[in-house]
Amino acid sequence: MSKIEEALKKARENRSKQLVPSGQVSSVEGQSASPKSGRELLDIESKIDSSRRIATMREQGEMPQKQLALKKIIYPDMQENHIANSFRELRTKILQKSNGRQRTIMVTSPTSGCGCSFSALNLAAAFSFDESKTALLVDCNLRNSGLSKILSSEGHGLTDYLESTELDVSEIIHPTGIKRLRLVPAGGVREVPVEYFTSMKMRSLLSAIEERYPDRYIIIDTPPILESADSHILSELCDFVLLVVPYGKFTQSQIKAAADAISGEKLIGIIFNNEPCVPGQSWRRFLKSLFSPSGFKWTGLKKAV
Repeated sequence: MSKIEEALKKARENRSKQLVPSGQVSSVEGQSASPKSGRELLDIESKIDSSRRIATMREQGEMPQKQLALKKIIYPDMQENHIANSFRELRTKILQKSNGRQRTIMVTSPTSGCGCSFSALNLAAAFSFDESKTALLVDCNLRNSGLSKILSSEGHGLTDYLESTELDVSEIIHPTGIKRLRLVPAGGVREVPVEYFTSMKMRSLLSAIEERYPDRYIIIDTPPILESADSHILSELCDFVLLVVPYGKFTQSQIKAAADAISGEKLIGIIFNNEPCVPGQSWRRFLKSLFSPSGFKWTGLKKAV
């Protein structure tokens, strides 16, 4: 019996001892069993089970480091580690913000050509560095998809699933050649109605994805927030939103317009792509004004693309 299986068995035994029927008392403590203890044991069992499934995830041939570098995808031992470290730092801040719980993070930009897909892909890769977690990248940029080409993914995707009554969720989740990182590609090219993302099937899809692995972080690559109604709809379905802005290419008013298009307190950070230096004092004051006190301000990616 493996160590994971032994821990799982022990958690089950402890739960059966502590979870007694209402009105009875525990033979050990002499007090009613605490509901909180039961929930904690269920959480432990869920995490152990998730870790076991992560350890047995089937992987396709692992992508060589040289190929990862050509595709501008970070990996743990890369020489230009300042890029990997920037995404590690971003991942850490998201974990802190979410208290380590599974979250769905949308990545968008004010307009096209900002490096949004690059940022979404590498944030997902950073989450997959951790052997206890998995990451799922969902390509919702249906009119201008690029992730499938970068990751050489073939097969059914998001649009196929939303239009089909027969496809199972598992049929649109594909390996990427990166350990613990999976992709839901955009799917077949077609005229895409806005109703795709307002449908109950889209909500059900996200729920089904979340349930497959409790320790999976879902990264959604979306169209520019100022150019597509799709992103406005998707932001309502996500927990957090990151805004990608090329350094020095947008005015404060343009960035504010993009930030204002994201509802409530879901905007938790701005990624300055190709940032040459720390923003000046006036820019810092401006960025601070865009976030709630719990937001983590911005992250700079030097020479990212």
